[in-house]
Amino acid sequence: MSQALVRIPLNTAPEQAERLLALQRGFAELCNALAPLVQSTRVWNRVALHHLAYRQLREQFPAMGSQMVCNAIYSVSRTCRMVFQHPGSPFHLDKLGGRALPLLRFTENCPVYFDRHTLSLKQGVLSMFTLDGRMRFQLSLEPEVLQRFQTQKLREVVLSRVADAAFELAFLLGEAAEVGLAESESALPSLEAGEIPEYVMVEEAA
Repeated sequence: MSQALVRIPLNTAPEQAERLLALQRGFAELCNALAPLVQSTRVWNRVALHHLAYRQLREQFPAMGSQMVCNAIYSVSRTCRMVFQHPGSPFHLDKLGGRALPLLRFTENCPVYFDRHTLSLKQGVLSMFTLDGRMRFQLSLEPEVLQRFQTQKLREVVLSRVADAAFELAFLLGEAAEVGLAESESALPSLEAGEIPEYVMVEEAA
């Protein structure tokens, strides 16, 4: 069974949608607090960025919790790879030359990354972190999808807003025997060459 991308729409009540919107805004604030450090240091390797910023971000955003801080670091690292290292990007390092890096601004519609500490799926019940406690959904999954969740390794989980207050979760699953996925593999939609993610605004340095 090859890797698979499974998209699950969330049937949210208005109060649940507000909680997810608040989480999305908080995640964007986290990413935007980290982006100036990337601009000034030219560091976006996830491990190096974690060492540089984790402690300060935990102190600055206590409500987000340790794992969401880690997930925001991952998000910024991945986005910077797309913007500064993709050959088709207008902001590739080679094209910038000696100029300062532009500043990335994450919009309130940016995707939120989860991991096994902040989201779980057991016996059809989805439990996910929010700023005011866990939120749970009862999911009815097709047998083939359920089999994938039971037999394949979860690589990535992304919450995206698909309308004003409508959300979906995207799960990237891979074989348990795989040692890893290519850097381009993601639960987010693939981008055309040179396309900047729609949830990012690029402010060029003066």
